[in-house]
Amino acid sequence: MLAVRLRVRFFSAALTILAATSTTALAQKQYDVGATDTEIKIGNIMPYSGPASSYGVIGKTEQAYFNKINAEGGINGRKINFISYDDGYSPPKTVEQARKLVESDEVLLIFNSLGTPPNTAIQKYMNSKKVPQLFVATGATKWNDPKEFPWTMGWQPSYQSETQIYAKYILKELPNARIAVLYQNDDYGKDYLKGLKDGLGAKAASMIVAEDSYETSEPTIDSHIVKLKASGADVFVNISIPKFAAQAIKKNAEIEWKPVHFLNSVSSSIGATIKPAGFDAAQNIISSAYIKDPTDPQWKDDAGMKTFNAFLDKYYPEANRNDAFVVYGYSAAQTMVYVLKQCGDNLTRENVMKQAAGIKGLELGGLLPGITIKTSATDYAPIEQLRLQKLQGETWHLFGDIISAEVGG
Repeated sequence: MLAVRLRVRFFSAALTILAATSTTALAQKQYDVGATDTEIKIGNIMPYSGPASSYGVIGKTEQAYFNKINAEGGINGRKINFISYDDGYSPPKTVEQARKLVESDEVLLIFNSLGTPPNTAIQKYMNSKKVPQLFVATGATKWNDPKEFPWTMGWQPSYQSETQIYAKYILKELPNARIAVLYQNDDYGKDYLKGLKDGLGAKAASMIVAEDSYETSEPTIDSHIVKLKASGADVFVNISIPKFAAQAIKKNAEIEWKPVHFLNSVSSSIGATIKPAGFDAAQNIISSAYIKDPTDPQWKDDAGMKTFNAFLDKYYPEANRNDAFVVYGYSAAQTMVYVLKQCGDNLTRENVMKQAAGIKGLELGGLLPGITIKTSATDYAPIEQLRLQKLQGETWHLFGDIISAEVGG
């Protein structure tokens, strides 16, 4: 009888050890390609050259921020290996660079690659490979489609929601407006245009008196501006990237066309658009914002911007501090670091997406007060709030309340 009891005790002890061992095994580090005990490989594609090259500073800022993280010990002891390639804002080149990052460099994910046409070109590929296409640097509405594209997620407010906000403002403040629209002839431009028309509703057909599109291969858009002025419009909705936005502002001044001018937020940077166009030519332009304007004196003593400036002093001293895209890159990189920290020792691609889809009200120093990052398994739009702003003097001045930019909300 004693022998039986001893055997039972021994068997129970063995089961306890086995259970403990199994639990330990489950708690062990889990990696996919691109992650190890010492490294996390992150891919990125930016237009360092070509018509959208003013956005290249975003990639440079992200590299600098990851250098800071690495200097401070990395993420849970792992250093970030940030591999960023130039695609010249050319979708075929984007495809080539994405394949290189996934198949040759073997990155864990591709982060904050820029542009609607470039990201559209790789979306199906990234999802077929089940590699995160995370926090893409474009506001196209299509990135918020977790059912069809569970491996793709946006970061900034959607283009459609932004122009819906402009439409609401026009309907309220300028109900008799005659609207002319300039837009880039691709998914980015058409997404913004759809939002404007949806926001105007039944009045879109009568209020929009002219629309004209341009190609990024065009050296200048002057002829488009002359054509739009001839329509007799007194409201101008400018849907263009910084190079062409600056040209439009200059040409407006040159031909003395003075409509109420709405400029899409992707071109609202003082350093990249307004300064090259000339401050005098840009007065009273209306845009929208979700990040702090680094030229705005109201943030001089702001704790978040003090931390931002200290980061630049040490890790990116040559940065143009007037460029809002620097704040953008800094904030996007902070979001990426937050997600990777949340992953702990489970650095699988599946867990990266799970953590990215579980952000609950993340506050960042570069975002406007009251604007937070929130996601869920059914909502892949991290930032869904905006404020209107008007250019006065050499800075943007915020006005009105925070507006929910959720499409349909």
